[in-house]
Amino acid sequence: MAETHVDQQLLEFIVKSIASNPKAVKVERKVDEMGVLLTLKVDPEDMAQIIGRQGSMAKALRTILKVAGAKNKARVNLKIEEPEGSSRVSREARTDSSKEAEKAADDIVEDLKL
Repeated sequence: MAETHVDQQLLEFIVKSIASNPKAVKVERKVDEMGVLLTLKVDPEDMAQIIGRQGSMAKALRTILKVAGAKNKARVNLKIEEPEGSSRVSREARTDSSKEAEKAADDIVEDLKL
């Protein structure tokens, strides 16, 4: 079995405590000139829980890992891998649909003025 490090163990412990399917939680650790990269894979059903509202949980996980990394004089980054078959909408698509909704709202307001 591969050696696990404190940052990797910490992330696994936190995410498995949150996830409804802890057996699906996998953390890969790579070290390069940029520092440590932890790649997190979870069950698609747990993605919303792990990311949190407006990314608050992901941001908190990253903060905890940065503190743990600083203690060990390492720069630790977190990548949350998107599961296969994800139905997440890209930022570009969200922006386009937001523009369409805004235009539709403007059209309704103009119709009401008449």
